[in-house]
Amino acid sequence: MNTSIFNSWENKKVMIIGDLMIDRYIKGEVNRMSPEAPVPILNLNQTDDRLGGASNVALNVQALGAQVFLIGATGNDENAQIFQNLLKKHQLSSIGIIKDPFRPTTIKTRVISNGQQLLRIDQESTEDIKPDIENKILDVFHKILSNHVPDVIIFQDYNKGVLTKKLIKNLISTTNLRNIPTIIDPKDHNFYEYKGCTLFKPNLKEIRAKVPFTIQSNQLIDLNKANDFVKKKLQNQITIITLSEWGIYLNNQIEHHICPVTKKEIVDVCGAGDTVLSILALCLASNINLETMGILANIAGGQVCSNIGVVPVNKKELIEEYINYLIKIGS
Repeated sequence: MNTSIFNSWENKKVMIIGDLMIDRYIKGEVNRMSPEAPVPILNLNQTDDRLGGASNVALNVQALGAQVFLIGATGNDENAQIFQNLLKKHQLSSIGIIKDPFRPTTIKTRVISNGQQLLRIDQESTEDIKPDIENKILDVFHKILSNHVPDVIIFQDYNKGVLTKKLIKNLISTTNLRNIPTIIDPKDHNFYEYKGCTLFKPNLKEIRAKVPFTIQSNQLIDLNKANDFVKKKLQNQITIITLSEWGIYLNNQIEHHICPVTKKEIVDVCGAGDTVLSILALCLASNINLETMGILANIAGGQVCSNIGVVPVNKKELIEEYINYLIKIGS
């Protein structure tokens, strides 16, 4: 039974470029409704800050054993310092973090009672970063690249303005010249800007909004049609579409199939996409075959969905679940 792929991740270097944020959880108890309006009153018990967005991808990659280089922008505010403290807490470098005084640090605040989310409050700017911040990001990208050649580069786009058209074009051009594989988690605004990327990973909702035809969730013929449409736009090598409860669609132009999910109780889907992205990136860097990529991504995604809030993957549990899966199918 071959589990050496997990050991190979220990030697990998992964660069992550994208939108940084803090996931904030306000937890308490609700025992009554407000007399002022028909809303619940939360008796506050705890406030918990966690790394989110591209920095949650960094946590997942780190948890899987690889070395991480994180690049992005925060504000120059109190929350930026909280973000820096979280990086330090998790032993992640802040060398690639640019402070932008003209935008806030992105915060997603979730109000939770008895394991149920009552409300989410977003503090953010979705405007593109200014040219001087673009240039600073390019400078730090080339600085890191001159000292550490990554095995794969992840672009994590949440439409918060860091991944501009200029940056995307410049960064992918450089990575292609250096033969560094890239994996893209796209969002609406710059969906088809990632021309020449290696692996393109939208989810089902995103791809449905970006193709001029209907896609049935579990119909291979529809998903293959979507892959062909994307390939003409991007000339990417691999298309992977996450299908929620239907699993993951994978196509590398040689083989294509749907990898079904492993059954697990779903508690919270927050952060599952980040975990799946991290697994796919390390599999891509390790030249792992398409089927195994799908299996591992499904297992890891299901694992984090069984926890409340955004949490990184547990590598030990991932290995155990993968071994159990192989035993079950008789490999």
